[in-house]
Amino acid sequence: MQKTIQKRKRSEPHTFEQRLDEHRVRLEGELARLPEGDARNSVAARIEQLRTAMELNAMLSANA
Repeated sequence: MQKTIQKRKRSEPHTFEQRLDEHRVRLEGELARLPEGDARNSVAARIEQLRTAMELNAMLSANA
């Protein structure tokens, strides 16, 4: 009996903006579950960094 090799179906590539936004959403979910403290402040800072990265990317893309 001959085995057939099936090719793996690849998902659509995600844009840089989509990946940043998905990561931001995940972190916002984590932030909602964290109590006040250093860990929460760290996640909040990372969310702000992602928002800044999205803004900078949008500005650079508009000028390209």
